[in-house]
Amino acid sequence: MSVFRQLIVLAVLGGLAYGGYGYWRSEYATDPGAAQGDGGPRAATVELATAETRVMQRTVEAVGTTRARRSIEIVPETDGRLVALDIAPGSRVKKGDVLARLDDSIQRSDLTEAEAVLKEQSSTLDRLRQLRRTNAVSVAAVEEAVARRAEAQARVERAQRRLDDRVITAPFDGVVGLTTYDVGARVTEGEVLARLDDLSEVEVEFGLPETVFAQVARGQKIIAHAAAFPDRRFEGTISEVDSRIDPVSRSFLTRALIPNRDSTLPAGMFLSLTLVLDEAERIVVPEEAIVFQAAQTYVFVAEDGIARRRAVETGQRRDGVIAVTSGLVVGDEVVVRGLQRVRDGAPIDILARDRDATAGDDAGTGEAPT
Repeated sequence: MSVFRQLIVLAVLGGLAYGGYGYWRSEYATDPGAAQGDGGPRAATVELATAETRVMQRTVEAVGTTRARRSIEIVPETDGRLVALDIAPGSRVKKGDVLARLDDSIQRSDLTEAEAVLKEQSSTLDRLRQLRRTNAVSVAAVEEAVARRAEAQARVERAQRRLDDRVITAPFDGVVGLTTYDVGARVTEGEVLARLDDLSEVEVEFGLPETVFAQVARGQKIIAHAAAFPDRRFEGTISEVDSRIDPVSRSFLTRALIPNRDSTLPAGMFLSLTLVLDEAERIVVPEEAIVFQAAQTYVFVAEDGIARRRAVETGQRRDGVIAVTSGLVVGDEVVVRGLQRVRDGAPIDILARDRDATAGDDAGTGEAPT
């Protein structure tokens, strides 16, 4: 490159650098003595929000999977052929409803026979007791008849139980699951026909960090959300808290019950959980009012048209606002827009004020308005 061209490039770069420096001085110089027209510092255009109180909840997040409060496998107590199957997947049943029947023709015959024997033995015993009153038979004969009648009664009861075992009923109200059987199929004792879940409430088990162990107790409220129902919120309560901390995960198990009377939540569904540890009134401001710089956290408070830098301590964030635990009082006005041009002790030009702190999530990013 020729010397002439090099000189041209250097001149252009020098001009750009000088222009950029001049713009920086006019827009961002922090020297309170920098003159502008009348010799005073330039006022930054800002928007303000008022520090106010709001009930803030301190929460901890967790995840868990639902399971039915009660759940059983529907199984026959004996072998046999299905002659009736009233299991509609997903249907609700009441306690005592018949779910399935096995062929019971043999058992009914056995019961009829046993009842006939019992009737005969009862008649024999009555006759011998009448004869005993006249000493026509011995005491031993009566006692033997009593024993035979008791044996016949036991046979009737056994036959009745075997007959009852041919009918499968619901032991509690619940929702029936899938079945792979049809009427006419032969089943064996203990073979699973379907499942029955009590979904009037579901239980969810989840782990929590040991740091909150002392703040979790039975009866506390939890809030649950399921991806399958994005517009619904499910509420429940803590039912059990484990007494031990897992030494590996440094967490402890907790169980909660969630009312589910419409059976919306099935067993096995993944839930996102929020546990409310406590709630209290706290001073809040929009999140964009907070300035984080190195190890410092501060805000700019408007006092008689002047921006005053004030160190603060912050707490929980929620819904676009942040709790301020020290450094502010209710009614303080803080800068939420135009922060880049604000300097401690410099004048400010208020474009808007008294914005509700709770409207922070649509308040922008703290840039100066254009």
